Amino acid sequence: MTLSTIILAAGQGTRMNSDLPKVLHHLNGKPLVRYSIDLAAGLGSARTVVVIGNGAELVQKTIGDSVEFALQQQRLGTAHAVQAAEGLLGAEEGLIVVISADMPLLKVETLRKLVDECLASSGPMTLLTVHSRNPRGFGRIIRDEDGSVIDIVEEVQATPEQLTIDELNVGVYCFDAQWLWQALRKIGLSPKGEYYLTDIVSVAVDEGKTVRAITAEEEGETLGINNRVHLAEAERVVRSRINQQFMLAGVTMTDPDLVYIEESVRIGKDTVLLPNTRLTGSTVIGEGCEIGPDTIISDSSIGDRCHLLASVIEGAVVEDGVGMGPFCHLRKGAHLGRGVHMGNFGEVKDSYLAAGVKMGHFSYIGNANIGENVNIGAGTITCNYDGEHKHPTEIGANTFIGSDTMLVAPLKIGRNAKTGAGAVVTHDVADGEVVAGVPARPMKKKD
Repeated sequence: MTLSTIILAAGQGTRMNSDLPKVLHHLNGKPLVRYSIDLAAGLGSARTVVVIGNGAELVQKTIGDSVEFALQQQRLGTAHAVQAAEGLLGAEEGLIVVISADMPLLKVETLRKLVDECLASSGPMTLLTVHSRNPRGFGRIIRDEDGSVIDIVEEVQATPEQLTIDELNVGVYCFDAQWLWQALRKIGLSPKGEYYLTDIVSVAVDEGKTVRAITAEEEGETLGINNRVHLAEAERVVRSRINQQFMLAGVTMTDPDLVYIEESVRIGKDTVLLPNTRLTGSTVIGEGCEIGPDTIISDSSIGDRCHLLASVIEGAVVEDGVGMGPFCHLRKGAHLGRGVHMGNFGEVKDSYLAAGVKMGHFSYIGNANIGENVNIGAGTITCNYDGEHKHPTEIGANTFIGSDTMLVAPLKIGRNAKTGAGAVVTHDVADGEVVAGVPARPMKKKD
């Protein structure tokens, strides 16, 4: 059985009050439409077609070539949107699932039940419903005595009696592929001048066919994003799901409501995440760490048993046993070796600090290679930029850099060397040499 998925993403989303197409608004780090694409992949769809319209070029560019696209030239309703995919899927047999790109909370398990029900049913379609006292503008489900669906009544057309029905149509369907295309042609124009996909139920009933429905177990799954209030509601649900998975896998969160984790992140057991921690992108965190509070980590690798307090880490590598913060900043290309310690207000960019380095507070290290067990005094700065180019600094193992030292690159300082407090080092320093002053000069050995 071939399974394809059509994702409706052509709407304008006027209630978002935004120049950005609704389906490209981000939810926990990725565009809304990406949730539907991932859902189709998880369902095992052989082909996924995204129907685009408003902001079509931007939507297509953002999604990339992982799916196929069908353009809805005129926005004439949901049935018309599905028809836009006929040119791509019209010859396919099997089943077609139709979902909307603004429903990011749907679960793969729910769609599998929908597909299984359609396979088991003698009818040409199955739809998803939800029981709710908050209708949110959804159509009401009308069932026959045998439980089959015989109509969907839109809210604006419902009678007072029909408005009391709490079973709602959420706009998620599974169709027999070949039946779908001929049925779409039988849908008439609505009083608003649009072709509604909900009217396809009447088409099936008029043909004497059975329409089945399954009901979502969680009402929250069916939340559609129509405005930024809904977006925030969905954000809370997505974060809660992710945090719950990590906690069940052995990660501690003292206040899960104040921990923000994107689904691409990986975290080892016995790590503790304190409030206002945000983990994004391709970040991987090892076991037994303490992260936060007030720490942001993006696209970085963190080893085991690290203690990262109130710091920002971007595109960096942090090996086991590192302690840093508060108020440290690792920028792209920073690499801290095993057991490195960074004092408060330190910053590292495009540099390697080998095992055992201790970097004092208020220091900046850029474009540098620092050997093992070097002590970098407070206020040390690598002056790596001359106004046109950046230059490297190299410091050998076991060297002592005094507080408030200016290291003017390009510069090499040997092993076991020392700089005096406040030194401005403009020339290379040999192994074991001691320099001090402005500019720094070798200290004379006392007799």
